[in-house]
Amino acid sequence: MQFSLQPADHTLRLSKINPRGGDGIDPGAIEPKTKADLKRLDDLCYLMYAEDRHALLVILQGIDASGKNSTTKHIAKGVNPDGLQVHSFKKPSELEIEHDYLWRIHKVAPHRGNVAVFNRSHYEEVIVTRIHPEILSAQHLPTNIANDPEIFQKRYRHINDFERMLAENGTVIVKLLLHISKEEQVQRFRERLENPKKHWKFSEDDLDERRHWDDYMRTFEEVIHATSTEWAPWYVIPADQKWYRNWLIGRILVEQLEKLDMRFPTFENHKVRLEQLAQV
Repeated sequence: MQFSLQPADHTLRLSKINPRGGDGIDPGAIEPKTKADLKRLDDLCYLMYAEDRHALLVILQGIDASGKNSTTKHIAKGVNPDGLQVHSFKKPSELEIEHDYLWRIHKVAPHRGNVAVFNRSHYEEVIVTRIHPEILSAQHLPTNIANDPEIFQKRYRHINDFERMLAENGTVIVKLLLHISKEEQVQRFRERLENPKKHWKFSEDDLDERRHWDDYMRTFEEVIHATSTEWAPWYVIPADQKWYRNWLIGRILVEQLEKLDMRFPTFENHKVRLEQLAQV
């Protein structure tokens, strides 16, 4: 089976992408491929850690219940815990609000040799704040900036420049929009309510946000149109079926790391040192 998912561009229409990607494919045939990709990802991340020149940043965005947590767990299976950091970006703290909106992001960007997974990210500042402008109003911005009709276009530029800087310093950036259907979201909410062990995952806010479904879809499209770049591409992942989602994501991460010209560092005069070691 050929892998053909391409980065999103300005032609993206989420309504044209089937969230149930994988229909007609045997999950049993995909499972060994998914496991093989996780093993390959582990090998590549080990090489990246040893070489200490590159880093990998995976950004996860999606509507509520789109699977960001379970996707993070899947990625973690293919990465040594010593080289993995996971950051979940929730409502900014008072300290974070007193800084620019990229401040809290930059300080936890992955350092060389490491992998960082962002469960939500700086993109909340051009998604949620667009749908809920009252959030923007509470960020202590100067009035002329908060009321600037071009504020989001400027933020797209900030984000593109920020990500370009990271990429030009050795960070591989992969941005994943987990795309689920409205029906699948309802089913996942229902599972959370019916299972006492998952009650903690449910929030009254989930229902309020669901009423903004169409707004979110339009905003996702605009954000991707403006920020899917050569150095930091967006991939829209059909995510109704978790096995298919996991396979696609593993493939993408492996493909991106395989593009790097990574090599294990060599130790000069290692044969001489082996002889000396034998004499100690």
